Amino acid sequence: MMIDTVRGRLGDLPGLVRRAVWDDLGRPAVAAPSGGPGPGSLGPGRRGPGRWGPGRWGPRTLWALAVLVLFSGTLDLVQHYDFKYAPSLALSLARAAPLAVALGRPRTAWWTELAAVTATAALTRPHSAAEPWPWAVTSLLSLAPVFIAVGLRTSRRATVAMWLEVTAVGAVLFALVPTGHGWLGLLPMGVLLAVGALTADALRGRSEARTRLAAAEQLGEAEQARATLLAERARIARELHDVVAHHMSLITVQADSAPYRIPDVPAAAAEEFASIAAEARRSLTEMRRLLHVLRSEDAPDGENAPQPGLSDLPALVRATRQAGVDARLVLAEGLPDDAELPALVRLSVYRIVQEALSNVVRHAPGADARVTVDRVTTDRVTMDGGDGAVRIEVVDSGATGAAPPLEPRAGGQGGGYGGGHGLVGMRERVAMLDGELDARPLPGGGFRLSAVLPLRGLRQNGLQEGGLRESGAP
Repeated sequence: MMIDTVRGRLGDLPGLVRRAVWDDLGRPAVAAPSGGPGPGSLGPGRRGPGRWGPGRWGPRTLWALAVLVLFSGTLDLVQHYDFKYAPSLALSLARAAPLAVALGRPRTAWWTELAAVTATAALTRPHSAAEPWPWAVTSLLSLAPVFIAVGLRTSRRATVAMWLEVTAVGAVLFALVPTGHGWLGLLPMGVLLAVGALTADALRGRSEARTRLAAAEQLGEAEQARATLLAERARIARELHDVVAHHMSLITVQADSAPYRIPDVPAAAAEEFASIAAEARRSLTEMRRLLHVLRSEDAPDGENAPQPGLSDLPALVRATRQAGVDARLVLAEGLPDDAELPALVRLSVYRIVQEALSNVVRHAPGADARVTVDRVTTDRVTMDGGDGAVRIEVVDSGATGAAPPLEPRAGGQGGGYGGGHGLVGMRERVAMLDGELDARPLPGGGFRLSAVLPLRGLRQNGLQEGGLRESGAP
């Protein structure tokens, strides 16, 4: 077992070396937090972890060091290493160039810099024992910043590998090139790069911590926004309960007690009061369901109460007729009852008809309205493997002019519904069921709304298009 483990680790050694000396240098170890606009972003106007490098001492400092190495390195090689001016300038340029690209191309910068300082050490000889070798002072000045800049962007493993590479190159130069210098000449570069490695590791750890902090702050802000939303929902629920429920309760009580408080109330008026009280109670019931949703995070129990459906359409049409719109309801014979229809479909049918008739009352008082609900089969639904669709069509004749509309239609008499969100809500309901909605003014006046809600998984009941029965008479 132990032998197999050792063999496995030895087999992984070439891959480990390749990742340490090559792959890691081209892959930044510090990533930007997800969801932000850039590395280390904490949001507009806030400094994130990505500012440790380019934002502080990055390109400008490295470019300044590159210029310094170019000129001082040339003079150093000419004066202290008895090297000609032209080759000294070439070697200094080779050592200075990686400084300019260390942040953008760390792998290229490192290997180019290492090759440049190695070539400088191999080609030059100090004219006295007091001059450092194999690493000239200007080689330390160029190699150390590149080492730190690359170490900031790469892994700890790659940083250690870079330090070992420099130490190994220095040892090979001492072994191959006799200069009379002792092995202590490797010490300055080794100590300087070791300090640089520790500094880069500390700064990289700080950057990673700030990156994690940025992600945690983003998550906290999202949770705070969610809490704010829930608090706003609770506030709206309290306001609705205090204001709307109070007034609706007063309407109900006054309508119920009117025949007893007012003497000699005609039978028609008493019936009207009873209708007003019934509609007010229904509105209170629906508002309580809404309040339950607003007070609950997930609101799973808000749907347990009975929801309106096809069976409630005749009462809805009768209420519309009492509001002054001559509404007629036409239902296809054999339509599935509420128990057979999917819950979302039957609720959407009712809400769409309710909103459409409300729009007629608001925008076209005194108009004639015809509501048709039947079952159709479309190619799209059939190809989806469904069982047809429920089609809702509400057509009104437009305002008669006998009474001003409560809300003018957008764009004039022939325009669409007003600036409210009723039509938007209908589109959302239809889109939720993967249906189709068409709402447009008619050429001769009036408005037509048509919605198709697919039925899926509904057992076949032998329904056929046509065979309409008319309802909605008071």
